[in-house]
Amino acid sequence: MKKSGAALEKLRADIKSGSPENVYIFYGEETYLRDRYLEELKALLVPEGFEEFNYHRLSGKGLTVQDLTEVVEAMPMMAQHTLTVVTDMDLFRLDEGQRGLLINLLGDFPEYGTLVFVYDVLPYKRDGKMKKLCAAIGDHAQEVEFCQQERDQLLRWMKRRFAAEGHDIDTATADHLLFTCGTLMTDLVPEIGKIAAYAKGERITVADINAVADPILDAQVFDMTNSITAGKYDDAARVLGDLLRMQTEPIVILAAVGKELRRLYTARMALDGGKDRLWLKQLWNMSSDYPAKLLMQAARKVDHEWCRTAVLRCQQLDRRMKSMSMADKQKEDELKLFLMELAGRR
Repeated sequence: MKKSGAALEKLRADIKSGSPENVYIFYGEETYLRDRYLEELKALLVPEGFEEFNYHRLSGKGLTVQDLTEVVEAMPMMAQHTLTVVTDMDLFRLDEGQRGLLINLLGDFPEYGTLVFVYDVLPYKRDGKMKKLCAAIGDHAQEVEFCQQERDQLLRWMKRRFAAEGHDIDTATADHLLFTCGTLMTDLVPEIGKIAAYAKGERITVADINAVADPILDAQVFDMTNSITAGKYDDAARVLGDLLRMQTEPIVILAAVGKELRRLYTARMALDGGKDRLWLKQLWNMSSDYPAKLLMQAARKVDHEWCRTAVLRCQQLDRRMKSMSMADKQKEDELKLFLMELAGRR
């Protein structure tokens, strides 16, 4: 399987040259990029107005290789190419007979056709025990993983998106947006649209982002723990209440709190050991030093013993929630008591 970066570059080159491969497998969490490249393939291969004859979209559930073969071998009409997109066909769950037919199709694919297997809901993972199918995919298909982009790529992309809306955003504010809303383009697109529509000035501000953006769970939990370390229990309780009203599972909230407390503990250790935020960034594999800076600021408000005890108490509550039969209301009450306990130890 080719590395995701090289495979994506190959796909870009294929489209730019106008000579795509016959078969692709698209997978990965960055669905915005995936859908963009699907549209580019369609624009390249299917003349406008002839989609009904040359652009085929199939659901993989229940689809047989015989039916797929019939579609991809259909000759193009008033065009030179056809494009077939199959969503969530689990190639490695086909029975032996179907796998054999697929191997034959991949090895003798019509030159005018392009076939894209899209893994949307289903995960894509090769089964190494199916050596013949793996070999056929390796020889005849281009696997492209659409994963989260690097920070520099995201910053350039966000600047272009905001510029198209008549706004500008500086690097520090863009880092705050990534911290608040996550690093998936798929999730950032609607947030950028909301922020651009709300902002009054040309330059996007942190206040603009905080006013209308929907923060991801990690950002909300950071706000909650940060409020506790700052001695603002009411603010922490408000964030918890918001999460529970959105029907976020208490055990999911606790897991995120546990992760944040461990990060806070390492930030306190960094301060005590004379380490800087770059050390913390590398330790937690952060894309920028912005969250590391926030963690260091929060860690200055608590001592080593508070952090150690908070992590241990969180682990104890996690085990209790998972080992005992608790109603959701009891789990919510336990979370609230845990926050009160953390605030009381300040």
